[in-house]
Amino acid sequence: MAKKGYLILENGDVLEGESFGDEKEIKGEVVFNTGMVGYPESFTDPSYFGQILVMTYPLIGNYGVPSSSKNRKIDGLFESGKIQIRGLVVESNIDGTSHWQSGKTLSTWLKEEGVPALSGIDTRTLTKTLREKGVMRGIVTFEKPRNLSGFTFYDINKDNLIPFVSCKKIARYGNGSIKILFIDCGLKYNQIRILTKYDTTVIQVPWDYNPFQSDNNIKFDAVFISNGPGDARTMRETIETVKEVLRRKIPTFGICLGHQVLTLAAGGEIYKLKYGHRSQNQPVKNELTDKCYITSQNHGYASIPSTLSKDWKIWFTNLNDGTNEGIHHKTLPFFSVQFHPEASPGPTDTEWLFDYFIKRSEDRVKKH
Repeated sequence: MAKKGYLILENGDVLEGESFGDEKEIKGEVVFNTGMVGYPESFTDPSYFGQILVMTYPLIGNYGVPSSSKNRKIDGLFESGKIQIRGLVVESNIDGTSHWQSGKTLSTWLKEEGVPALSGIDTRTLTKTLREKGVMRGIVTFEKPRNLSGFTFYDINKDNLIPFVSCKKIARYGNGSIKILFIDCGLKYNQIRILTKYDTTVIQVPWDYNPFQSDNNIKFDAVFISNGPGDARTMRETIETVKEVLRRKIPTFGICLGHQVLTLAAGGEIYKLKYGHRSQNQPVKNELTDKCYITSQNHGYASIPSTLSKDWKIWFTNLNDGTNEGIHHKTLPFFSVQFHPEASPGPTDTEWLFDYFIKRSEDRVKKH
């Protein structure tokens, strides 16, 4: 019989479920994802670092997990080298492996990686609570709470989470003519997979690496700023680097957290959303063409384009709530999007943005 576990929310709610992962107490920010599939990719997305993830789709685990769950290679089937979520909450854990790439069950994977998980939770009601009151701090525990006075909650947004998910040393991928400085703020592997399909050399550097210091001799033609967890305002070193990139007019493309970093480096502001966007079905509109796309998203903050100078224009807008989904400089090759054009999971409708970035990078190479 499965051990009982409990999700405690900072508003005092206590939800009882059954364990199907590791059985240790953890603290984090409780958020929800409305995606129906793609849980191996989502759980290994570093943007979820520090979060307890609630899956709104009621059946999770149906097709198991690829056997290479410890794979740390870019060409693998995951988006990082480990599970990044701090805890998992579902309605029903389906102990299945019905997929040709599956090698183990979701429960086995979670236990191997030391991630606690609860099933049997009414995730519909829990999601309604998070939508009405906003994301909350939470605790997963396996000791029945007699009262809540002995529990303290952890606010992940007070800390800079990027050092926990960024690379520690420089790595290179590909051997092409276009050299891309890839600032790793908690990247998803598919971004590198896509970029190396082009005539590129991708130079992955830590989040706080300063390429303009005299003792650093990396030469590059363009800059890519990845996704990642937490509040971009804690990333002072990255913001200062991107400011210098903009000053030197180097083509720059940011995704998700990278979008927020570019906003801050350009003099704009960001703010925390009530419950964020986490799914593979978010509609956005290209304000320059009036064309709409379905996108994959995972973020808790948004940019405020009105705080930018008149040199910038709105590129994309979320059609659900009107929040900003992209900015573009009016005359220079600086742009970013809040969604994930690399998908994994999700639709590939906006993968053309990588073409867009490479073409502008090629223009710089030709000029120099």
